[in-house]
Amino acid sequence: MDRPLEIAFHNLQASQSLEAEIRERVARLEQRYKHLIGCRVTVEALHQQHQTGNTYEVHIVLSLPGRDLAVSHEPHHARERYAKPDIRTTVRDAFKAAERQLESFKGLQRVDASGPSGSALAGQVAQLIPGEDHGFILNNVGTQLYFHRDSLTNASIEDLEVGQAVHYVETQGDAGPVASKVRAV
Repeated sequence: MDRPLEIAFHNLQASQSLEAEIRERVARLEQRYKHLIGCRVTVEALHQQHQTGNTYEVHIVLSLPGRDLAVSHEPHHARERYAKPDIRTTVRDAFKAAERQLESFKGLQRVDASGPSGSALAGQVAQLIPGEDHGFILNNVGTQLYFHRDSLTNASIEDLEVGQAVHYVETQGDAGPVASKVRAV
């Protein structure tokens, strides 16, 4: 990792053995995904409940090239599955969820890299906003998808022309579908 691992404990004492377990689990994630830039893990005790056991929440933020993956293991899940939730069980389940998200992200990267023969869709440049760093691609169903200059893989936005054919991968953005991994044809 480019940045050192950050581990924080809230509302509970830091534990060397738990910290060692977290470091070991992060090392396993790093082996699965070589481009891991950084990782931040927060373990929080939510309530001190003597009869049913304390509840814990674990947050993991994995910094990857171009994005962060966030995983939260919420206590109500632990309560449903375990009679007396344990901090190590909560940490284990949070890292299993992080591993699943990381594998899913790796799968998306493989699909994105496959180009037009894989899952990339064909479209054409519908609109370029003068002086801005984005434009819109017309897809095959007549909808326009936003794309940013940073999503262009083999050209700059200045090289594009309205009507030019492109291949792209449709992903979910904050306000709906967007075009990413845009490649001029």
